Amino acid sequence: MPPAERRALLLLLGLAVAGHAVRFVVTRPSQAPGEIELVRTLPAQSPLAHKDSTIALARPLGPGERVDIDRAGPAEIARLPRVGPALAKRIVADRDARGPFGSLEGLDRVSGVGGGLLAAIAEHAAFSGQVRVPATAGLGASGGAVNEVPGPALFARSRANEARRLALNAASVAQLDSLPGIGRTRAEAIVRDRERNGPFPSVDALTRVPGIKPALVARVRQRLQVP
Repeated sequence: MPPAERRALLLLLGLAVAGHAVRFVVTRPSQAPGEIELVRTLPAQSPLAHKDSTIALARPLGPGERVDIDRAGPAEIARLPRVGPALAKRIVADRDARGPFGSLEGLDRVSGVGGGLLAAIAEHAAFSGQVRVPATAGLGASGGAVNEVPGPALFARSRANEARRLALNAASVAQLDSLPGIGRTRAEAIVRDRERNGPFPSVDALTRVPGIKPALVARVRQRLQVP
């Protein structure tokens, strides 16, 4: 037998022996010949098992779709515009430590949240939580700590806070100057625009004043009202 044929025969014999060895290792005693499971079923906790839910959380929010920032987890909050996973985790950590936000204005307390981001998420943000309001900063007449404010009193205080909102079409320069991010120059511009062009039909109409952007409007929205 020529050397070339001998080498080919030895190679075929080697492959046959290796095939039987593989079959012996990967099959069970009760398994029929050829019934080899090359790919096992993925466990329930595999990332691929959660593929659909991961895609659902990663997709952008649709028109009118809202995320309850007082209840949602980091993955869902991260779907909001300009909110990444790191900021979403900070938001949840702040909420766990200090209670729900209650409004966009309350969310502004989180490090990394500013007027631009508030304006970007305003359309999709919802708040179902009740803000924790301290009963009092002082002591009672007897010198002891005053008890927590009961439910009806807390509701009355919330209504009082709403009543203290500035009337955009009646506020003075000094009052507008007290709003965050407005300042004296913008306050004067608001009053001047109001005198020239008439009352503002809504708080959002403040953007008609030069120098006032939607991000700033989002920042002061909870402090103003248009009757």
